[in-house]
Amino acid sequence: MVSKTIIYAVFSALFLFAGSQAVSAQETPVFDRMKSAFEDGQIFRASFSHRYEDSFTGEVQENEGTIWIGKEQYKIEGNNQVMVVDDEISRVFDQNKNRVIVSDYVEEEDDFAPSRMLQGVDQSYSVRESSTESGTEITLESDDPFSVFATVMIELDENERPLEIRATDQAENLLVTRFQSGEFTEAAEDLFNINAPDDAEVIDLRYSGQ
Repeated sequence: MVSKTIIYAVFSALFLFAGSQAVSAQETPVFDRMKSAFEDGQIFRASFSHRYEDSFTGEVQENEGTIWIGKEQYKIEGNNQVMVVDDEISRVFDQNKNRVIVSDYVEEEDDFAPSRMLQGVDQSYSVRESSTESGTEITLESDDPFSVFATVMIELDENERPLEIRATDQAENLLVTRFQSGEFTEAAEDLFNINAPDDAEVIDLRYSGQ
């Protein structure tokens, strides 16, 4: 399962939508149309693989599973663990240990953050789009040294569904997330619940001072 160091938050801040005048789909940038899907409450669901390469130590961490991405939340299942992250709280259920760990969500510590990347990270990033054989490539770049990521590249298929996110942070660590069988769907009411057994141990780090 994705370690807490690698996934500890999700896409939160959005770029401002430019102008209120209606335009056709052809005139609207692909990136804005994708963000609108999240803004409208749709959920992106896909199988994924994630790779983190530490530029200093050379360490590589890899994991895979199923992910659900919403406007301010995401959920990951894999390797007998379920992780749900929203705008303020991270919850991880370990089925092997029958234990739920609850902690504050710290956006700056989230090396995974697929939702944050797909929705624009923040307004310090410039956006560039280009056509590819498979669809569209979106490049986000920031000159702000306090930005979490220096560059983010998002590859979309011909139906504007994410295929890959490749990001480099300020320490030149590389993060690559690939999606398979992705689709936008309506959110089920209990989608972002953990649904742990009643006898599961709950460790709440928000009040422990840890």
